[in-house]
Amino acid sequence: MPSRYASLTRDELAALVPELLLIGQLIDRSGMAWCISAWGREEMAQIAIEEWAGSSPIYTKRMQRALRYEGTDVVTIFKGLQLDIGAPPQFMDFRYEVTDPWHGTFHLDHCGALMDVEPMGEEYVVSMCHDIEDPTFDATAVATNPRAQVRPVHRPPRAPADRHPHCAWTVTIDDSHPPVEPLPPYFVIERTRAASVELDPIVQGGPAGGGASDYSGPLLSDVDFGAFSRSALVRIADEVCLQMHLLNLSFGLAVRARAADEREAVEVTTKQLTGIAGIAAERIARALGLDDPLRVLELHPLLNPAAYVDATVADGALTVRPSAAAEDGAWITLCGPGRVGALQALVRAVDAHLDVEITGTDEHWTARLVRRPEPAREAPEVAVTRFSTGSTFAFEPRRSLPITLV
Repeated sequence: MPSRYASLTRDELAALVPELLLIGQLIDRSGMAWCISAWGREEMAQIAIEEWAGSSPIYTKRMQRALRYEGTDVVTIFKGLQLDIGAPPQFMDFRYEVTDPWHGTFHLDHCGALMDVEPMGEEYVVSMCHDIEDPTFDATAVATNPRAQVRPVHRPPRAPADRHPHCAWTVTIDDSHPPVEPLPPYFVIERTRAASVELDPIVQGGPAGGGASDYSGPLLSDVDFGAFSRSALVRIADEVCLQMHLLNLSFGLAVRARAADEREAVEVTTKQLTGIAGIAAERIARALGLDDPLRVLELHPLLNPAAYVDATVADGALTVRPSAAAEDGAWITLCGPGRVGALQALVRAVDAHLDVEITGTDEHWTARLVRRPEPAREAPEVAVTRFSTGSTFAFEPRRSLPITLV
């Protein structure tokens, strides 16, 4: 099925892609609050480790292949981070230096995740910046080179309290390093349909002035998404949505390992989806100047990529059919007859008067919008996600400069 993002202009796609990367980061702001409530801070940290380690090596390799920058060096690792929902541009403001193919450093001039966690106290900062980052940075690097080591120069808790940059890290690739092995969740997630779904290839060599079709050139200080071709941006948008689905599948795997039963697992994963559904819809609508809730729904990560989620938005309704996403137990399975919360949060981000009525079966259903006389209150799951500074974060124009060897 053709990508739903192919209906957008190149300028619209260039605005949407960084939004999608940030939305992917906010999935954890939505989900982890409910994990803390259910199982405590230490188990929340373990869930995060398993979640990212299970998904990031898979989607990192997918993006490398799509944009033709596969390699085994530090530059390849850094390019991957620039296109990773774990490091959305500017909100997680990575600054890179490359000494040679096997040595580099990065620091964060701004870490939006730290801004969210610092008010919660030092224990939560240590959980994120130490307990979670140590295994997950290496797990991401393993997609490029299993002998890569990402090690801190300094990191929070900050001393002094206003220390900048927020953290600094070295990346070293050496044959003497013991190879990093993927963590167990990876071997489960790599067997999902999301891991292997095929997307339309990028059209190479488009019209003059049509933009780059890959990222095979030099590492850039800031990725200028407007410099990519329309075809490349469509593929990037679809790949970023797949990153979210893979992350969510890995999240669900970790949650089910701790839940008392399937009812508790569905409750936590539904709360995560509801929170991110609302904030994502709000940001997409704002970025593209949309006031049509069905158009926002059509572009929402819940339904994308089209090759993974079989759904149609037409004639004022959403129709969902069996798909690879349903086989995986992805987000779409948390919606349907009797499961309206996430869709309500999504459409109410555009118009608080809207409601959703669903008919059909669990596998094949149709949702129609209904207008209520009184505006609905914001769902508590959306309010929890709004705690993140990412909910209102504004991107700024940046110059995209090639990074040369130090």
